[in-house]
Amino acid sequence: MTVSRRNFVKAMGVAGTATSIPALFPLNAIGQSTDNKPQAKDFYSVPMKGNARILHITDVHGQLNPVYFREPNVNLGVGDAYGRPPHVVGTKLLKKMGLKENSPEAYAYTYLNFENVAKIYGKTGGFAHINTLLKQLRQQAGGKKNTLTIDGGDLWQGSGTSLWTRGVDMVEASNILGVDVMVGHWEFTYKEEEVLSNVALFKGDFIGQNVRVKEDALMGDEYPTMVERFDGSGLYDEDSGHAFRPYVIKEVNGARICIIGQAFPRTANANPQEFFPDWSFGLREDDMIELVAQIRADENPAAIVLLSHNGMDVDIKMAQNVPGLNAVFGGHTHDGMPKPVEVKNVEGGTCLVTNAGSNGKYIGVMDFDIQAGKLKGLNYQMLPIITDWLPADKEMAAFIAQMRQTKYDDTIIESRASKFFFNKDRVGKTYEEILTEKLAIADRLLYRRGNFMGTWDQVLCNALRHEYKADVAMSAGVRWGTTTLKGDWITMEDVMTQCAMTYGETYVSEMKGEDLLKILEGVADNLFDPDPYLQSGGDMVRVGGLDYTIDPDKPIYKRITNARLDNGKLIEAEKMYKVAGWASVNRTPDGRLMWDVVHDYIISQRGKDNILHLPKINHPKLLGVSKNPGIADYPGELG
Repeated sequence: MTVSRRNFVKAMGVAGTATSIPALFPLNAIGQSTDNKPQAKDFYSVPMKGNARILHITDVHGQLNPVYFREPNVNLGVGDAYGRPPHVVGTKLLKKMGLKENSPEAYAYTYLNFENVAKIYGKTGGFAHINTLLKQLRQQAGGKKNTLTIDGGDLWQGSGTSLWTRGVDMVEASNILGVDVMVGHWEFTYKEEEVLSNVALFKGDFIGQNVRVKEDALMGDEYPTMVERFDGSGLYDEDSGHAFRPYVIKEVNGARICIIGQAFPRTANANPQEFFPDWSFGLREDDMIELVAQIRADENPAAIVLLSHNGMDVDIKMAQNVPGLNAVFGGHTHDGMPKPVEVKNVEGGTCLVTNAGSNGKYIGVMDFDIQAGKLKGLNYQMLPIITDWLPADKEMAAFIAQMRQTKYDDTIIESRASKFFFNKDRVGKTYEEILTEKLAIADRLLYRRGNFMGTWDQVLCNALRHEYKADVAMSAGVRWGTTTLKGDWITMEDVMTQCAMTYGETYVSEMKGEDLLKILEGVADNLFDPDPYLQSGGDMVRVGGLDYTIDPDKPIYKRITNARLDNGKLIEAEKMYKVAGWASVNRTPDGRLMWDVVHDYIISQRGKDNILHLPKINHPKLLGVSKNPGIADYPGELG
């Protein structure tokens, strides 16, 4: 590990003793709100309905501070998922979930009138405020001994500080939060030794039944040496090949509850394997069926739950196929679902499938009624974290403030490419100074989440085209990245929430038109294949400088038509085009890091009024979806 990482861990070891509260976090009394923002009475009162409580967060993506995050207006369901949550948006979602329009829940769970309502209710999430609510919910359950706090992964990535500390800031924060069990996905995009170090630092259990050590790694000397170095925190079972514990049994208020871990199955396809050369992933449904049967027979728990990073559609299918699961606490697809989906499995049993959104915006609360060691009932509720309705927890606020005073130095690894080992312009500045730099004022709401182009994605694509004078730019349709309000300053922190990852190098290449279209078709199939087991769980690749038409219901290589450059010229199969991109899963590009490219582009393009103007958004034309309940108020053309 780097010197800066060791120094950071050492420095943060005293964070828990700090008592000062930074002005960054306004304090308010429960039942009141800062800035006179309306609060619903008893909004966070959740009396225990049972005798054991599980508290669930997921997909925080490094966001320790409060953020804005706009939910999608396009979340199309295909096949069996058509019209089934989470593929219902806007007023249709509110109606399906029994929620009122113009309510705090409407603000939290939908895109409706987001910009105006955001000014009323303010930001969401923030670990200092989440910690306050977790303490309340534990107290309402009769104490911490009656609860279990679990995290669904994508915790250690998605911010400047998580990148620069290699996820250590999030591990320390989750320890303060009291997370008992977690699984992973983007966690694996740090190096294996960094992952194992973080697992050792984490005070809870890091589990995953579908993460295995490759056979050649088991046969060699390198992996056992790594295990010894980290006190066995990595390889859990050399005989079975599990890299981590597949499950844990926790006693909650005297009841034995089993939590099985499921990491993102397609990690090795979606992320560079160079970061985890000794580990393999996969859905491993047959192994899951066998494991649940074994647990039922040998352990006899009162309940078996799956802590998953599959994505909600995959979780629903798995809950149908795997008998014995009582509930699924899901992640990956960032679906803010106020109510669970009730699934019947192949044996006729019932399983509740949930998903707790992203960015620290929600806490899922599930109460278990367990009598004489048997599960008699489940009750679920999801709570939006409206920041100004909750006081900041002192310990967490102090930790965050102290961590952000860490100085960036030349031992921080930002890139796989050695020529970008560090950015000299940042050396000596604190994280706070770097991240609060003001770049320009947003000329509109900048958001990412949605099946197709977002305005933040357009900024990224424009930056790539500007950097390389490219015809077309492509940016991955990832679902992390916060929202910036119209009229607000775009800061470097905003940029990092869109870009921060361990493989952020950019590139440009010459590509045939037919190959460009094949890439679009392949990504579309990952999103719209009717079988959720063949989906990636992300959104459509973002394409700048190019307009196209897509019919999601068509088969692969039939979905994309009428692809044209911004100048109106049709893409020709044999013609060569200059295509820029970033976040390459395979080779390491030699271009500048994405956040530096975006930073410089925004500053270069802001006007005398400091406003960044976006002349065009490359919204694709959509066919055959106008009646789909997963789309509303689409800003592009429908056919």
